[in-house]
Amino acid sequence: MQIIEDFPQLEAILADWKNTIGKDYNGYRHHLYRMINICFALHPCDEEQQRKVFIAAAFHDIGIWTDHTVDYIPPSIPPALHYLQEHGLQAWAEEISLMIREHHKVRAYTDPSYPLVEQFRQADLVDFSLGAVRFGLDKHFISELKRRFPNAGFHKNLAQLGGKWFLKHPLNPLPMMKW
Repeated sequence: MQIIEDFPQLEAILADWKNTIGKDYNGYRHHLYRMINICFALHPCDEEQQRKVFIAAAFHDIGIWTDHTVDYIPPSIPPALHYLQEHGLQAWAEEISLMIREHHKVRAYTDPSYPLVEQFRQADLVDFSLGAVRFGLDKHFISELKRRFPNAGFHKNLAQLGGKWFLKHPLNPLPMMKW
């Protein structure tokens, strides 16, 4: 499987968020590169699908930094919708929103109307699990992705945020997860 090391469309979106993400920028960017490569390896995408993946990926966790919360899925959707509006892509709003909203769904997303939603969910899970879950992808492919796009503290940051959240919300330890 070919690993793509430069996504200009993604970079253009992320450029506007670099200051907001701050010190976590490289970790988040590398997470996105691993995730997008995984997404494309799970199922080849045409140009339109690729663009949708770039947009959903750029915004899927952005609420961590915009709202400083582990409950980041709800605040991650409005910036994506704003981007779609600014670029005349409102027709994609439902699909992009679903890709973001369902990316931590524990069970498979089964609506055949939007196959990218499940593909995106799987790609995020492969990266989040550090390759423990692979959905049939070769472990050497995952290892090479991790080598080319090092974690740069991304998972450590998530664990620290999760720990702080748990201390304040012990009865709701994983608000971003859904069945």
